[in-house]
Amino acid sequence: MDGRRRWMDIKRQASDGRDHFVLVTNLVPCFGVRIHLWPEKSRLALRDVPAVKRVMEVTSKMVHIPAGPAPRQIEPGSQTEQAPPSAVLRLGPDELRGFRFLTISVAPRPTVSGRPPPAASMAVGQFFSPREGKVKFSPQSLLLSSYKQQDVTLQENHPLVMNFSFSISMGIFPVALNLKTLGCGIKDSLLATEKTGDEEHSSLCKLRCFPPVALVWDTESGLYVIPNLYSDTVTVDSSPALWGSRQDSGKTTLLLLVDPHCSYKISVSVSLTGAASRFLLLHGSQIIGFSMAVLFFSLMQQARAWELDLPLPSVLSAIESNLRLPLPFGFLAVGPLAVYMLLALLGTEPCPPFASFVIVSIVSYTFANGAVVVLTLSTQLIFYLTACIQVFFKQRWQAWEGRFHMSFIHQFIDRFSVFSSFQVVRMLRGRPTLTVAVIVTVLIAFLHPALGLIVLILSHAWCCHTALCSFLAPSFRSHPHRKGDWQNSKFKADIFPQADSSMTAGVKLEDSHSPTPDSAISFGETQLEAFNYQQGIFLLHLAATAMLIPSFVAWGQRLGMDHSIPWFLDSALSLGIVLHGLCACKVNCNVLLFPFPRFWGPPVEEAGLSLVYCLAGFYCYLSGLALAPYRAFYALAAVGLLSLCFRVIKRRYRERGDFNLNRRHSHRH
Repeated sequence: MDGRRRWMDIKRQASDGRDHFVLVTNLVPCFGVRIHLWPEKSRLALRDVPAVKRVMEVTSKMVHIPAGPAPRQIEPGSQTEQAPPSAVLRLGPDELRGFRFLTISVAPRPTVSGRPPPAASMAVGQFFSPREGKVKFSPQSLLLSSYKQQDVTLQENHPLVMNFSFSISMGIFPVALNLKTLGCGIKDSLLATEKTGDEEHSSLCKLRCFPPVALVWDTESGLYVIPNLYSDTVTVDSSPALWGSRQDSGKTTLLLLVDPHCSYKISVSVSLTGAASRFLLLHGSQIIGFSMAVLFFSLMQQARAWELDLPLPSVLSAIESNLRLPLPFGFLAVGPLAVYMLLALLGTEPCPPFASFVIVSIVSYTFANGAVVVLTLSTQLIFYLTACIQVFFKQRWQAWEGRFHMSFIHQFIDRFSVFSSFQVVRMLRGRPTLTVAVIVTVLIAFLHPALGLIVLILSHAWCCHTALCSFLAPSFRSHPHRKGDWQNSKFKADIFPQADSSMTAGVKLEDSHSPTPDSAISFGETQLEAFNYQQGIFLLHLAATAMLIPSFVAWGQRLGMDHSIPWFLDSALSLGIVLHGLCACKVNCNVLLFPFPRFWGPPVEEAGLSLVYCLAGFYCYLSGLALAPYRAFYALAAVGLLSLCFRVIKRRYRERGDFNLNRRHSHRH
């Protein structure tokens, strides 16, 4: 800030196609710096130029950019680090046409007594060509940068504006940028011979080079300004894979303002962990909706197996069969995408990039399958451990009870069994379904729907535990517990069946002590099928309850301040889930009512709950694409009402003695 005016010859500086001008400064426009455009100085040239274009001030075109606090001098006259830019001016060929000179006028330095003077002023201008500083990163280079970073070296006298074009949006792949100063125009100093990265050399370069500034442009989220960019992870708040995004939203442009007097090494890399966390943040709602669809599709496979009189698959086997190519994966994963795109094209929202939308949706659906598989394995392990522990100790207790006459324990139990003679207790024990329904309804209607659904989930867990204990008890009795029993491959197959193809062989019990092995076989298969189906219902309602946890936490926080009954819609939807849990708790509630088109598998003219679960899964899939996973409650409530209708129809046909709508065989022999 010396109060002088700098002249720049546009005709000479803008040669070789450098017809763009850019200026960065930390001076305040109009108060600290002014920029003017001047025509030719000769009188002959001035005659042809209009009076309004003889001198033009373009200071008002400067754009303010955020900058960090400028360093201040410790003592008057001492040199400090370069201040970060706070304003930028860009002039194109159309704005420079008709002018010969460009002047930069700087105001005198202010002198204020009693405080240190401000940091040294900075203003750097350059004529450049946009083609010189353009660097494009292809999708392949960005993916490879996660293993080996991409380096770009800028020598001295490089363009002040570097244009980095990323083919994949930073909303999907956050990019880590690292700028390292290699030199700052010091050729005669001994510091130049030292290795790059020396602290003294770096501090000296900070006195000569202004801090880099990044301008990130995204069509969805707008402009981002990152001052003092030496090492940072750049991301934007957008995703081109969501419906409603524009066609050009798959790219991100980064303009880097760097001092042309210095040389830099720019390292670009993509963090896989950052991309994964960003993916979960953006598409979490989509994955939740897809997870509900995956659970519905697994129940569809189980209900369809019952309708076809085939072994009822487990949840894991149903998910595995749904992922087989080309069918049913193409029908269950790609079919809803085509329906959603057709419905959205008929609307007014813009279409996103087709490839990005389809790929990200398929990846989200695959991730939802993986999340459901992990949840299924975790719950199945807990169920098997608790069932094995209970069966083991129960049989040990029965053995000890037979060896030792424990009459005092029976007397102690008989004393407390007096309470079971009450009529209320007998009614509750005789009708457990009605008991659960009353408790759950009261909690949903007067407290919070999550409390009622938690009780329903505990009821499902108890049914799963009971069925699994009934299945494992014959296995424990048929194999004496000697050392090495757990190494018996047949015993392992009885407890942990691997696949549906070996399901029948896995549950056959070679009990030499049982006089009727056929009855034991059918009983074991029935209990295992009951466990598989109950686990699917348990996981579906567990996922629905998990979506109510934030609302339940908020309700608990304001519990001491006020109390109000839940909204009617929330209670009604939750009661629909309760109907599904109580009316469709057993697979034999299925009734063949609807015509079913054959997409894969053996032909069957009619279908029941399998078609209902299929439509509910499609609806949850579409809700996930619309980022509205809460709509899954509508599908759950509708399935609950239909389950109640199925149960009423089945009871009426049973009273008439007509079993044509049921599965042909209740047990396989």
